[in-house]
Amino acid sequence: MIRYALKCADGHDFESWFQNAGAFDTLAKAGHVTCPDCGSGDVSKSLMAPRVATTKTPAPKTDTPPREADLAAFKAKVEAECDYVGSSFVTEARKIHEGETPKRGIYGEAKPKDALALLQDGIAVAPLPFIPTRKAN
Repeated sequence: MIRYALKCADGHDFESWFQNAGAFDTLAKAGHVTCPDCGSGDVSKSLMAPRVATTKTPAPKTDTPPREADLAAFKAKVEAECDYVGSSFVTEARKIHEGETPKRGIYGEAKPKDALALLQDGIAVAPLPFIPTRKAN
């Protein structure tokens, strides 16, 4: 089987499979190859790069999408500059807000209702778009 990139006289591009290289020519001459968009029988082969199978394992993708790179950088910054307080997040956030402990950046876990209560009490919190990689001691 062979796949060809095809183009009709009206400029529509499409692909189709044929039994072999000669099958396209035979079918096209008999009027059996038509454009699926407009029905034109004036169809020709387009330039197409062959797909060649190799035994090599494909190289890992090295291009990280910008959003993923930004998220990774943000995660690294939070984990480097803030203290992970785990499930003590709500208690620790209140202590910082009330001045019982020094002001610093913290992150951890909180139940949605507890995080909402912090917000209602004027304590600024926000969900992080990642799961922490290290845990509190």
